[in-house]
Amino acid sequence: MSRFWSDTVKALQPYVPGEQPRISGLIKLNTNENPYPPSPAVHAAIAAANDTALRLYPDPQASALREGIARYYRVTPEQVFVGNGSDEVLGLAFVALLKHAAPLLFPDISYSFYPVYCGLYGISYRTVALTEDFRIAVADYRQPCGAIIFPNPNAPTGCLLPLADIEALLQAQPDVPVVIDEAYIDFGGASAVALIDRYPNLLVVQTLSKSRSLAGLRVGLALGHPQLIEALERVKNSFNSYVLDRPAQAGALAAFEDEAYFRQCRDAVIRSRECLSAGLQARGFSVLPSAANFVLVTHPLHDAVWLAARLRERAIVVRHLAQPRIKQYLRISIGTDGECTALLHALDAILNDKGANT
Repeated sequence: MSRFWSDTVKALQPYVPGEQPRISGLIKLNTNENPYPPSPAVHAAIAAANDTALRLYPDPQASALREGIARYYRVTPEQVFVGNGSDEVLGLAFVALLKHAAPLLFPDISYSFYPVYCGLYGISYRTVALTEDFRIAVADYRQPCGAIIFPNPNAPTGCLLPLADIEALLQAQPDVPVVIDEAYIDFGGASAVALIDRYPNLLVVQTLSKSRSLAGLRVGLALGHPQLIEALERVKNSFNSYVLDRPAQAGALAAFEDEAYFRQCRDAVIRSRECLSAGLQARGFSVLPSAANFVLVTHPLHDAVWLAARLRERAIVVRHLAQPRIKQYLRISIGTDGECTALLHALDAILNDKGANT
């Protein structure tokens, strides 16, 4: 530990992202990336943006992209914010909207960046336990607090909270900011964007990393009341006005404009998820109902860490999360049909090994 570190840095426990193995030939099912490439229109837009204008700063307001997102969601540009991946958008929201005297509420099993941001920004928080079947119970959030945040579908469980329950929460907590982190919403749920005109305390955060195959481009967005968006802009412009470069703005806009390609890839992922879930259940796994592009699974006879290690020996990488309530679960990203089949065949070999450990 360096003697030059600030007290804040000394106390931090940073977020640990999923492994990005530098080994060729792996089937990578550990970081919830989309198995399909971005739209060809995205490649064309990025190529066109890589011109002599790169010597100039990008539009700090990302006006064309915000207008395109506003058209897509049928809102106004003043209700749209964009940033460098949804993690940055969330980070700005923690400062702008979620830091209050009363504690922030979020689930005990949820996106592990939330407590990291709380530590970084000095935000007090209280976790709310999921139900025994790993669901968010809206009634448990009807308590005094400064703000509320949770993913929907939740991560890493994949379980979806119906839109009616979100609206009930907003009605019960009209005086605190509520942030819905919709990184995976396109894979099986109704977006809370439909509620932002009725609830001025609601901010919806999304990403292009998952359903639009742009994890490498780093584009995230938020939608909400103009006053919430203004708060995000104030923090952004106190830190870095130019958060999205020219190629990112152009590529993201093209992704939203190619709706047919988006639906094609999304539907393929959903079909593969349902097929993989059935295959895992047939092999004795318990699979949580998922509305995301991953499944959270456990096997009653085999240790999760052991299973992950045996899969890695067969060049398949999945994610083990060591949180106490889910330490016997594995999170498996949905790959192509071929990758999912390879996973099931590898599990057959592992589970049928007479010398297998548990």
